[in-house]
Amino acid sequence: MKQATWWWLSAAISAVLIIVLISMWVEMNKYDIEPTQLVNEQAVNDYLKSNWDTRLSKAPFEIEQTIKIKTGIFIQSLRFFNSTDVHLTGYIWQRYKDGEHDDIKPSSSEVGFILPEQVNAGDDIEPREVYRVHDGDEEVIGWYFEATLRQPFDYVDYPFDHKTVWVRLWHKEFARNIVLVPDFDAYKSTGVDDIFGIETGIVLGTWVRENTFFDYKLSSYDTNFGIADYIGQENFSELHYNIVLKRKFENAFIIYLLPLFLVATLLFSALLTVSNNEKLSDRLGFNVSGFIGACSALFFVVMLAHIQLREQFPGSETVYIEYFYILMYGLLVTATANTYLFSINSSGRWLDIIHYQDNLISKVAYWPVVLSCLIMITWLFL
Repeated sequence: MKQATWWWLSAAISAVLIIVLISMWVEMNKYDIEPTQLVNEQAVNDYLKSNWDTRLSKAPFEIEQTIKIKTGIFIQSLRFFNSTDVHLTGYIWQRYKDGEHDDIKPSSSEVGFILPEQVNAGDDIEPREVYRVHDGDEEVIGWYFEATLRQPFDYVDYPFDHKTVWVRLWHKEFARNIVLVPDFDAYKSTGVDDIFGIETGIVLGTWVRENTFFDYKLSSYDTNFGIADYIGQENFSELHYNIVLKRKFENAFIIYLLPLFLVATLLFSALLTVSNNEKLSDRLGFNVSGFIGACSALFFVVMLAHIQLREQFPGSETVYIEYFYILMYGLLVTATANTYLFSINSSGRWLDIIHYQDNLISKVAYWPVVLSCLIMITWLFL
């Protein structure tokens, strides 16, 4: 087969593999809607009836009737401190019915909610009451809050990862049978695809808003907090407000992927200089020691970029994009070994393959092999 045919075949296979890889990236970048979303009051009642009311009926002790407190939230700013801490500011409000909720209504010096995942970041301020107004037979109390929440974010799919930042809410009287329910009437729309409860023009840096929703998560504890017959010790329905964020792929592509592809291209260019043709070698300046030196320089470039990437996710398992760096290490070693074996003037089955038409097989197989490895890595993360 002529060399031109080999190169056309390599280019065609590479083009198909590029299309496959991009389509897999598009699929990875999609967000799957959470099936636990609560979209209206009826959904809340159905959930509590099947999860909370059923459990209460089986309790070994007498329990007071469930008190439902409507609670809403509005986020004004969000900022990631590091890979586990996120800083939020905004407003939280609650509705208390006159006469029915008087014994649990917070005074002007109290806060009606608890953020159990809040950590002291040094610059947080205590929630403060900003309004208390009457709406029919209800009193609406609103607080401004600023809190740093620590949460176990998953970065495995970086840079195609989505982050769900949640605000976990307790009532201040958590020893009693009080369940917080979303104040859906306070929002224009709370459908499955609607984004609500967050500032429209919020600055999120490398993130964009993907979705917001309320849901319940069942929580259990190995302590009763010293409270006899504590109702919330096992499978208690805790209200969560969730913000789904989608990473801007373009930033990660420019910072991490683009340099990696440039290194791969430079390695391919160096591989093209490998030749037994003395005139061509002299013109291209090929020699084994020079090739190994170029690979060494590329290795340090890849290694430093890999270290910079890894520093972003301390304690996290290997993320998706890191396997690209591991693949590049393998390519550098393989290309160096190929060039060394090519420079040896001896025969053998594998050496004959390497020497075939001036190392043609290694050259034309480079991009198909690289792209196939990328597709295999991506397939494992789909």
